[in-house]
Amino acid sequence: MDSMASLTETLTNETKKTAVVDDCCALIDAEVADKSGISGLAIKAGYGAVKGIKPGFIRHAVIDLLPDFAAALEPLFQEARTAGKPISGYFASNSGRVADALLTITDGKVKRAQSGLVKGTYEKLRGTAKKNVEAAVPRVGKLIEKHAG
Repeated sequence: MDSMASLTETLTNETKKTAVVDDCCALIDAEVADKSGISGLAIKAGYGAVKGIKPGFIRHAVIDLLPDFAAALEPLFQEARTAGKPISGYFASNSGRVADALLTITDGKVKRAQSGLVKGTYEKLRGTAKKNVEAAVPRVGKLIEKHAG
């Protein structure tokens, strides 16, 4: 990777984008599958409902969100590189900041969403979203390290 390229340029580069999106979709599936208990059932039901909107809905959402997510994570990515720390470890030790950066993007997108089902599902799950996104940060860090490290 070009050491001067931004995270957005790297993750959305046409030669890598398909692999990055595939890995993001696999990450989301794995995170949802890992959830348990009552909140896990709610997350799995919400995810199933959103996936059922139309084939490829999650993949399309990932493609749509990827540039914004990469831009939101850019400062943390650069901090890790400047400090000479592994991206995955740096992200894990800053999981609250990573979660806040990602949720700022999704909150904005949901406000503009056309689908009542998407809005309603997001609003029901938003209360526990930060802890769930924080739980996903180690996988997010590894994904970024794989594609941009």
